Amino acid sequence: MSSGSDKNGGGDKREYKTTTSVSQNGSTTAPQLSIDENLLVDPNLLFIGSKVGEGAHGKVYEGRYSDRVVAIKVLHRGSTPEERAALENRFIREVNMMSRVKHENLVKFIGACKDPFMVIVTELLPGMSLRKYLVSIRPRQLQLSVALNYALDIARAMDCLHANGIIHRDLKPDNLLLTANHKSVKLADFGLAREETVTEMMTAETGTYRWMAPELYSTVTLRQGEKKHYNNKVDVYSFGIVLWELITNRMPFEGMSNLQAAYAAAFKQERPNIPEDIPPDLAFIIQSCWVEDPNLRPSFSQIIRMLNEFLFTLSPPSPSLAIPESITNEEAASSNGTLTVISARTRGKFAFWRQLFTAKRTRNSQ
Repeated sequence: MSSGSDKNGGGDKREYKTTTSVSQNGSTTAPQLSIDENLLVDPNLLFIGSKVGEGAHGKVYEGRYSDRVVAIKVLHRGSTPEERAALENRFIREVNMMSRVKHENLVKFIGACKDPFMVIVTELLPGMSLRKYLVSIRPRQLQLSVALNYALDIARAMDCLHANGIIHRDLKPDNLLLTANHKSVKLADFGLAREETVTEMMTAETGTYRWMAPELYSTVTLRQGEKKHYNNKVDVYSFGIVLWELITNRMPFEGMSNLQAAYAAAFKQERPNIPEDIPPDLAFIIQSCWVEDPNLRPSFSQIIRMLNEFLFTLSPPSPSLAIPESITNEEAASSNGTLTVISARTRGKFAFWRQLFTAKRTRNSQ
């Protein structure tokens, strides 16, 4: 299912049908979505095995589709006609978005069926979620190069989504799955994802508070789930929290409930403490992602470049990364395996990012 374009964030530009109904008083209702028949699987060929996960909107099982081992997500139907209609639209949106974006760091979509259950079939990753893995090794931390390579996997997946006009809105370690060898990470769960063109219709009550961007909140939104407009920089904020978590292997906003964490981030501009032993350039990347003003946050393509620049300063270099010939051995590594002194060239590049960051902040404050 994966192709040569996967690495570049390419995906099908498949169109899906929408119909808008008009009520008796002449007002229009929300568009009714439908799934392309080519995306449907035969439910008679599905075998559902043991449960491997559960979330707010459904349960995930290990199973088989024909002769292939797969993951089967069975979504809740709802108990009222209104709830059923809303959940069905959410399901169709998720299917349509998953089917049109393909990348090596996105869980591969296989198909879906609507009856007798709403089901999404994807590849099965035999590894655990990033959340479970981090908890399993705690209080130990990931090797820094490993943490940064995971972060790059996540950033590349998010860059693909944003390039296709999709905001994930629920980026957190629970939705990040490790491959069997723990070498890479794939992003899953598009249940809360939305297209940027309809963000004005989004509710602020999305995602998980501890990882959510502060612009999603106000005293009203926390209380009533008010609808408001925002853009894809909410994912960048969440990525900043995840990156901090990868580096520290600690729970963000430790000792706080989810609502307390949301209040602290939104109204007190609090962020998780960055340990003193984190290199300044890495701390800068984290802080630029979770800065209060969304317009000051970098894009994921910028994040990828910054992470790669920083990764080249580590020793030993990651086997999966080829160090450019322009970077000397002295710049790339030191013999004792500790962080090297960042080269003048790399420092110059980080100075550029800081300069750009400062200029944007100054321009926005005027």
